[in-house]
Amino acid sequence: MTQAQPAPLCVDLDGTLIRSDVLLESILNIIIRKPYLLLCFPLWLSRGKAWFKHKVAENASIAPELLPYNQELLDYLREQKKHGRALILATASNSKPATEISAHLNIFDDIIASTSDNNMSGSNKLAEMTRRFGEKKFSYAGNAAIDLDIWPHCEESIVVNSNAKVSAKASTTANVTLEVGRKPGVFSQLLRATRVYQWPKNLLLFVNLAMAHQLGDEQLLIQTTLAFIAFSLCASSVYLTNDLCDLRADRQHKTKKERPFASGKLSIGWGFCLAPLLLLMALLLSSQLPILFTYTLCIYYLTTLAYSFLLKKIAIIDVIVLAGLYTLRIVAGAAVMGVFPSFWLMAFSMFLFMSLAVAKRYSELYSLQDSQSKSIQRRGYYSGDAETLSSLGVTSGYMAILVLALYIDSENIIKLYTHPELIWLLCPILMYWISRIWLLARRGILDQDPVLFAIRDNKSYMVAAIVFLVIWFAT
Repeated sequence: MTQAQPAPLCVDLDGTLIRSDVLLESILNIIIRKPYLLLCFPLWLSRGKAWFKHKVAENASIAPELLPYNQELLDYLREQKKHGRALILATASNSKPATEISAHLNIFDDIIASTSDNNMSGSNKLAEMTRRFGEKKFSYAGNAAIDLDIWPHCEESIVVNSNAKVSAKASTTANVTLEVGRKPGVFSQLLRATRVYQWPKNLLLFVNLAMAHQLGDEQLLIQTTLAFIAFSLCASSVYLTNDLCDLRADRQHKTKKERPFASGKLSIGWGFCLAPLLLLMALLLSSQLPILFTYTLCIYYLTTLAYSFLLKKIAIIDVIVLAGLYTLRIVAGAAVMGVFPSFWLMAFSMFLFMSLAVAKRYSELYSLQDSQSKSIQRRGYYSGDAETLSSLGVTSGYMAILVLALYIDSENIIKLYTHPELIWLLCPILMYWISRIWLLARRGILDQDPVLFAIRDNKSYMVAAIVFLVIWFAT
């Protein structure tokens, strides 16, 4: 007696087989490669969603090998394929990217997808599957609320990466035989994507206030705090934009592939919405502050955009720009106070953050030692540049110490400190900290942004405490 052949398994694509959305991936690709085509979007949409998907797919390149696949589901599908089960990719995405993904995976027997005149979504998808296989003669794997109308018509239902509400409703209206994964919480992923943990970098806005010994000025403190929030919101907008631009490169990186957008844990749509919204909020806050601060904030934003789209690809220029962006935070703090930043402070900041920016690139190159890649994705560096970067970084760090030493011997310091000779202690303290950063980088331990590393490093906090005590006693 022959065993009955299992019902064909139709598998949804967006949010199910992949932890992303092909249409959004394609739109992002167009924004990066052919931004002028955005002008055509209203015209394409006027002819219906099916035509819009068709035109977007026609002009975009999605790189199927880099998409964030649901590995647990993929393993299940491959096992089903071994047992002779028919697999059908059933998606509302356009047939062009669906065909490319099917060819890459090489497990599907057929494809149901949108064409230029038929949007294969919801009821249209159900009608096509029923037409091909018959009522309750097929199985379906999906993830979204729209799939709740499909599952009751299936022989068996597979719920993938769904939220608790959809999963509970599916279990009461359909024959759910398997649940794969659970959709991660949006809030936690938003915190990661906006990189709230990097906001402490913007405390550099308070440096001028501290150096001028005016932290007790209530009005200036409130204004600088508002500036800190505005800068943080603007920085988060930039981080979102940068992660969207770096999506493909991040997916090829051993750690960055776990970022919210790259991993598919957070929809690209959130980036499209939040990036401009956070920028608008930052500008509204800056309107309550001196106009020079708003100008500085705009310069920061435009420079980071230029960095994301172009400057990060140019060796050496990229690290100079990164150092400049840190220094620009100090300039912004001075703008809030209505003063010009100190020449000494600007020089010290530029050299110090140049050293840290180079350390970041060096660490990225160091990580290539265990891979076959010879260059950093979307960067202008090759593995052979590591020694040169190390020399540049250490030199820049010690130049910052030299600037500090010269400042201590200047007339400016006498006006601010009762015991300026104590400030000399900062030189060996800074020598230790910079040397340690580079020692860790050379050992391959510094695998992230050095500033972010310092924020999480206990020894860096000890160094900061000692620096604070030295300045307090000197004052």
